[in-house]
Amino acid sequence: MPLIVVPTSQLLWVRVAALLCTCTAFSVAAHGGSLPSHAITDWCIFCWAFGFAFTLLVLLAEAFGFQARVPVSWNNFPITVASYSAHLCLAASILFPLTFLRGQTGYMSSEVRGHRVASTVFSCLATLAYVLEVSLTKARPGEVAGYMATAPGLLKVCQTTVACVIFIYVSNPVSYDSHPALEWCMAVYCICFILSMAVVLMCVGGCTGYLPVPLPKFLSVYALLAVAMYLTATILWPVFQFSKGNRQRNPRTDLIVVAVLTAVNFLLYLADLAHSARLVFVSV
Repeated sequence: MPLIVVPTSQLLWVRVAALLCTCTAFSVAAHGGSLPSHAITDWCIFCWAFGFAFTLLVLLAEAFGFQARVPVSWNNFPITVASYSAHLCLAASILFPLTFLRGQTGYMSSEVRGHRVASTVFSCLATLAYVLEVSLTKARPGEVAGYMATAPGLLKVCQTTVACVIFIYVSNPVSYDSHPALEWCMAVYCICFILSMAVVLMCVGGCTGYLPVPLPKFLSVYALLAVAMYLTATILWPVFQFSKGNRQRNPRTDLIVVAVLTAVNFLLYLADLAHSARLVFVSV
């Protein structure tokens, strides 16, 4: 019988706060922010809408006792939603003011600026609410919990979120088509993102039993492969992007951001490898 988790009053109010903050953030930005058609605009609205929609789904399911009827692992689903929402709202809280507030004081009215500042503030508050939710629901030492509530599961969320931000910067404008080495870097981002997202979906959907090998060994082999691939991307991206010709074609800031995020994801996969290897040795 599926485990039905009834949220504590503290967890309930944290989720309600996150719901209200995300709703306010995208409503204020869409209503009075006068946002241009831009990839960052779409990304930020998506981040806030994602958090709002899935948090509302979790609240309704737990309020009406629908956990057993939802075709997902309820040990993994709520914390996955909270973790993704925390990372997405954090990304929006950074990218939104950097793109639509910094250096644009003389180009917007005080009303528009006020709406954008308000969206940023509520995005930050939503991030704090989701971080608190994750801290309340993550696995404690010695506690039996779903994979997504453990450190490796939370690392998967970090890896896929960082990859999403990388995709935004490498595609606006396209900055990976000038050399085969850069196309390899893009392939690394895509392959690792797809595999990490597949692991998340299998855990949330309760489908890990269909793997032909035990899950810990699969995760360990995949983490080793991802570390090796991201190591090459961490080296090749700056080497082939920061040549004289490429600096003239593309905004250098975007290239630096991608280089930094590539290194960040390499470290995340390295930490994932350490946790996955430990799981294998402990199980053996």
